[in-house]
Amino acid sequence: MTVKIFLRIIFVLLAIVGLSFLMPIFVALAYKEYEIVPVFLIPMIIVVILGIISVVSGRGEQLSLSTRGAFVIAACSWIFASLLGAVPLMASGCIPRLADAVFESVSGFTTTGATILENVDDLPKSINLWRCLMHWLGGMGIVALTVAFLPLLGVGGFQLIKAETTGPEKGKVTPKITNTAKALWIIYVVLTAIQTILLMVSGLDFVNSASIAFATLGTGGFALKNASIGGYNSAAVDWICTVFMFLSGINFTMYFYAVSRKFKDIRENTELKAYATVFIISSLAVAFFIKPQFGSFINSLRHAAFNVVSIISTTGFATADYTLWVPPAQFVIFLLYFLGACSGSTAGGVKIIRWVILAKQGSNEILRMLHPHGIFTIHLNGKPGRRDVVFNVAAFIYFYFLLIFVTTFVGTLGNVGILSSFTGALAMLGNVGPAFGKFGPSYNYGFLPDFVKWWYSFAMLAGRLELYTMIIYFTKSYWKK
Repeated sequence: MTVKIFLRIIFVLLAIVGLSFLMPIFVALAYKEYEIVPVFLIPMIIVVILGIISVVSGRGEQLSLSTRGAFVIAACSWIFASLLGAVPLMASGCIPRLADAVFESVSGFTTTGATILENVDDLPKSINLWRCLMHWLGGMGIVALTVAFLPLLGVGGFQLIKAETTGPEKGKVTPKITNTAKALWIIYVVLTAIQTILLMVSGLDFVNSASIAFATLGTGGFALKNASIGGYNSAAVDWICTVFMFLSGINFTMYFYAVSRKFKDIRENTELKAYATVFIISSLAVAFFIKPQFGSFINSLRHAAFNVVSIISTTGFATADYTLWVPPAQFVIFLLYFLGACSGSTAGGVKIIRWVILAKQGSNEILRMLHPHGIFTIHLNGKPGRRDVVFNVAAFIYFYFLLIFVTTFVGTLGNVGILSSFTGALAMLGNVGPAFGKFGPSYNYGFLPDFVKWWYSFAMLAGRLELYTMIIYFTKSYWKK
């Protein structure tokens, strides 16, 4: 990969992100936040010009992209997008320090939702909207969005999609990867529009509705109120968000199958059935445990279902502080930090399918001990699974928890207790946002020293890009020709 290819793709990606500044600009004008307009307008003009120059200068050229180059592009795309996203936060004066602004921006694009801000109620509407819009852009994938435009650049995008997509297996739902990216983004936009309309019908204004929808469909966690979604004190808002957080945790390929009337593929999907089962059982269990605190079972189920799906989908919204619930309910919530939702969704975490694969392989190993000469294989979606997928999952789990332990240690260096450090590491790598202890739903990450914030920013990026895209640069083999 040449520098020319690298800059061309990066500049187009930044131009696409820059164009998204138009929405906060319009909101700033609507709410007479005129001093905010330049902090979005100036960087937008710069990156759009660079993007146009990249497209025009390379028109008609056919450029190749290696697997090694795809990893570089994917990682740098997220890094540069996060730096661009931090510019309005700093220039507006809302988050004046570099480490804080980058942390907030990385948290936004990686859909983590961990914030350094103590008071978001008083932020300008346009800045709050931008924080949630970063979730939406990062949820489906900023590289996936760029791939839809890559034919203009003469670059194939499947390697880029593989470097960004979540889950142990990557694939296409249409013959052309650009059509796949477009189809998934169209579904994403439609779901966002539906939730926005429903929230407006429930009584919220457009900015609040759109911001919540951006954060929900992106499984982020930034909100326009200090008390998160609980600040609206609305059962209707809670249930709408609960439904769409659950939907956002489903592999978006399932929606493509639904549109294509491939209902058998949906019914036989192993991961979807496991995800729904975990959600239902966990919600009922937590609702049972917290019923004495919330009175009626319906009320307790409302808060239980919301917070359960918020954690398992790695959204990070809250209607109540679960760290104040009874220990059994807290334990269920704690277990969900290890799961994540479905692969191919906007959620972070390990993903349900990896645990299903390990459980099936564990069962096979027990059978193999009883029947040494038997031949056993795992079955996924009603079909035999490949053995190499098991190796892939085992390696991922190893690296995941290795980074969890390292990130926990870094947290303790910031004078944070072991519980807060460990659950904070789970929240960073899993892109959840809130954790336990000092990182609970009622707190923020602003008190951390800068070196911890920088490491946490790396951890959030590593978690969003499924580890390998970020840690591959630390291996000797990557740098060997």
